Amino acid sequence: MSGNHIRPWSKIRDRLEHEYLAESLRGRLTYFATTYHAAHDGDEGRVALRLDGTEILKSNYFDRFDAMWQAYHQRQDAGMHPDQAWVQAAYDALEQGEFYQMDFYRAFSEYDSQSIAESLQSQNAVVRMFALLDRRIGKRTLEALRIPMRSQPEWLQMIYYLRLEAEGLPLQIEPTEGV
Repeated sequence: MSGNHIRPWSKIRDRLEHEYLAESLRGRLTYFATTYHAAHDGDEGRVALRLDGTEILKSNYFDRFDAMWQAYHQRQDAGMHPDQAWVQAAYDALEQGEFYQMDFYRAFSEYDSQSIAESLQSQNAVVRMFALLDRRIGKRTLEALRIPMRSQPEWLQMIYYLRLEAEGLPLQIEPTEGV
C-alpha cells in the first residue's frame, strides 16, 4: 500500500469488521482487498464485500476504468466538454458500484474521521455504505432511511436491504394512505 494511507489494509479491515460493523452482521460480512503489483502503477487492485463467503459487491481498477471510459464517451457524444465529461463519468461509475481500490481507502479515511451522521450524508456513496453497515445506526435510523434510500444507487440500496434483513426489519415499505 502506498504512503497515502494512514493504516495498512489489515488494520482497516479489522476496524471495519470488528469495531464498526453491526453486531447482526459480524461473522457474516467480510471485506476483501488485494493489490495488483503487476499493474501499471503497482498501486491498484480490487476490493469486495463478502456475505457468508459470497461476493456481493466487488470493484477493481480495470472495471472502474472501463465504466468511466464508456460513460465519458457517452457524455462527450452528447456534447459535454471533455473535462466535465470525465468528472461526470467518475460519478456515473460510482453510481454503478465501480470504484478504485484507492477510492475505497480514501472513503474509509473520511468515514473514520467524522461522525456517523456526517457519513450518512456524505457525497461519497462508499462512505454512506460504511455508515449503513455501522453498529451505531439503530433500527429507528434505518427505518427513517427507507424513503431517502429510494434515490440511492442500486448497489447501495442492496447494502441497505441487507442491513434491514440482518436486523429483522421488514424489507417492504408499508403503503401510506393517499399514495
